[in-house]
Amino acid sequence: MILLYLTDILSEQYRVVITIFVVLLFPILFKLSRRLLDKVTQGKIDTHRQLRAELLLKMITAMLLLCLLLVFWGIELKGLLVLGSSLFAMLGVALFAGWSLLSNLTSFLLMFIQNYCRVGNWVRIIDGANHVEGCIVEMGLMNVVLRNLEGHRVIYPNNLFVTRPVLVLCDEPKKPKTPTTKRVLGPK
Repeated sequence: MILLYLTDILSEQYRVVITIFVVLLFPILFKLSRRLLDKVTQGKIDTHRQLRAELLLKMITAMLLLCLLLVFWGIELKGLLVLGSSLFAMLGVALFAGWSLLSNLTSFLLMFIQNYCRVGNWVRIIDGANHVEGCIVEMGLMNVVLRNLEGHRVIYPNNLFVTRPVLVLCDEPKKPKTPTTKRVLGPK
C-alpha cells in the first residue's frame, strides 16, 4: 500500500524529485572537479588564486547542472540547440578573440593550470621591440599586476600575458644607471 502510494507520487512529481537529486548532486560534483583541478595544477599555488579558480569552477558546474535541469523541466530541443550554439559561440570568442573580456578569464585558467609564473616572480614580457618588466604582485581573473623597478604598478591583461613571450627572471633586475651629463659653462 505504501509502496504503491510512493510510486504514484514519484510518477506525478518526477521533476521535483530530479530537481532535488540534482541539487544534492552539486556538492559532490564540485568536490570531484576540485580534486581534478588539484591534480592538474603543478606545485604550490597561493590561496588567492586557488579561491578564484574554485569560484569559476563552481560557476561552470552550476551552469551545467542548470542546463541539465532545464532538459528535465521540458525545455524544447529547439530551444536547447539555440542555447547550445550560443554557448559554443561564446566559448569560441572566449578562447580565440584577443579583444574579448572572456578571453581574459580563459587565460586566467590557462595561467592557473600551467603555474609557471607565480606571485613574487620577476618577469619580462616582450612585446615586439618593447618590454615590460616587473615583479608579479597579483594574478587576478582579468589581469596581472606587476610592480616595476621604480615602484609603479603595471596592470597587464591576462590574454596578452598568455600570448606574449614571458621571461621569468632569476633575480631582481638592476635599475639602469642614467648617464650624468656634465654642464659646460660657456664656449669651449
